Amino acid sequence: MDAGVPIKAPVAGISCGLISDGDDWTTFIDIQGVEDFHGEMDFKVAGTKKGITAIQMDLKNDGLTPEIIKSAFEITREARIQILDEIMLPVISEPRSELAPTAPKMISMKINPDKIREVIGSGGKVIQKICADTGAKIDIEDDGSVFISAIDIEACRAAKQTIDNIVFEPEVGALYYGQVVRILPIGAFVELAPGKDGMIHISKLENRRVAKVEDVLNVGDWTWVKVTEIDDRGRVNLSRKDALKERREMGLTD
Repeated sequence: MDAGVPIKAPVAGISCGLISDGDDWTTFIDIQGVEDFHGEMDFKVAGTKKGITAIQMDLKNDGLTPEIIKSAFEITREARIQILDEIMLPVISEPRSELAPTAPKMISMKINPDKIREVIGSGGKVIQKICADTGAKIDIEDDGSVFISAIDIEACRAAKQTIDNIVFEPEVGALYYGQVVRILPIGAFVELAPGKDGMIHISKLENRRVAKVEDVLNVGDWTWVKVTEIDDRGRVNLSRKDALKERREMGLTD
């Protein structure tokens, strides 16, 4: 909680020991080394006020009766609540509103499983370069789930952006904000993501006749475009006039 990890409730833990003599037995909490060594069990229970989150037990005798287990749960619950109410909650009652600078950060995302090979690269070269360049750690599962972790959230974001660029697939009907990278007499090429561009035909630049592409756009300009078609060769056709019209209809400025 002090690190700002948004856990649902505080968790405390306590150990329960056991000493038995025939049918007589006694459970006791907060055992230390000597009691652990001479006792017959070390029954560790962690949890919140509402329930148990973890149990771990070391046992030296032949087994436990239901009565012993019930007693262990009862006294560890009482002790756990006492620790929470009297020690932990007065110090910090809820997680910090922001993660500590030193707390590990994680971003999760989902990609098309068919794109996993592109993100990993031949012999892992691509993913290794992303990790080296950003300082983030990346784990990819077979279903396309990607988990990016680092101490610095900006490292996570940089790695995510690189992966987004690799797996980017323009969608017909979607609007994108891209940069003009090349001008031809028939139109302008706009980069939608690094290494992935489409072309605006000169007739799709404005709602008027355009004599020269440079009258509207130049290399380096940024503009909104709409994907109107992706042909069978994967070429992306764009429309600037349709994008601007749609944005105006949504009440957005250019």
